[in-house]
Amino acid sequence: MSENEEDIHVIEAVGRSKIIIKNGNVAEVSVSRLRQCPLAKKFALPVNEITPEAVKANIEHRINSWGMCRPHRKISSTVDFVGFGASELISSGILSGTVDAAVLASDGAGTVIVTTPEMVQGIGGRMSGLVSTSPIPEEMDRIEKEGGVVLDRAHATVDPVLGVARAYKKGFSRVAVTVASAETATAIRDQFPETFIFGVHMSGITEADADRIVGAADIVTACASKWIWQIAGARALLQAGTAVPVFALTKRGRQLILDKIARSDRPVLVSGSKLPVYGPELPDPLL
Repeated sequence: MSENEEDIHVIEAVGRSKIIIKNGNVAEVSVSRLRQCPLAKKFALPVNEITPEAVKANIEHRINSWGMCRPHRKISSTVDFVGFGASELISSGILSGTVDAAVLASDGAGTVIVTTPEMVQGIGGRMSGLVSTSPIPEEMDRIEKEGGVVLDRAHATVDPVLGVARAYKKGFSRVAVTVASAETATAIRDQFPETFIFGVHMSGITEADADRIVGAADIVTACASKWIWQIAGARALLQAGTAVPVFALTKRGRQLILDKIARSDRPVLVSGSKLPVYGPELPDPLL
């Protein structure tokens, strides 16, 4: 990034509220389509009533507490923020040997390839849907120093398809990737059929796109998507959680979740049931 370019990061969070961060500060927050979300109530700075002011305060907390969109951003963590989030499951997969490389989107670096559970969790654990980002050299330096690969240092491009291609080219064979669109999911499945695909940030997608991503992904998060709830729920082999669940759509997706449970000391209820199972508190409304 040249001296004349602005440092701009665009993310979506809490029901696809669009947040623009300029030079390390929250510049714009759009109105979310959600009124409440059980997951948002559990954030480090809870968002109990979803308003632009509350979302802004949450994002500012992320910036101030772990450096999101700033040069000192933390890139490693051993803390699980949710029970069955994509980063938590991928980290567990690396520990078990099911996954040997993860393709993720990071503010300040764009698409990256990482191979340690700590970096997977550090980059992805508290990251919302990254739309676009500006390169932060200090952060990219740390990622590379700790063994990660930055896809595009000059522009911090977000391109999961190219990231997966690079991972295989580098010799990895058990690649996991997070995707936020049906187009990306189907492109990766068509070009790299062995890839472990996680569908994330699904709130507000269309019925057609939900059907496509359910057909391509191994695991998908329900978020606040009524179509993911209905389509993935009906086809799932396993549902983890009842408020903002994840659905395993393949046997290896189910096994990854079961392996995560096996590694945990948390008590778990296992019960056969027709899926989906709706909990008493859901995102409101389902989009």
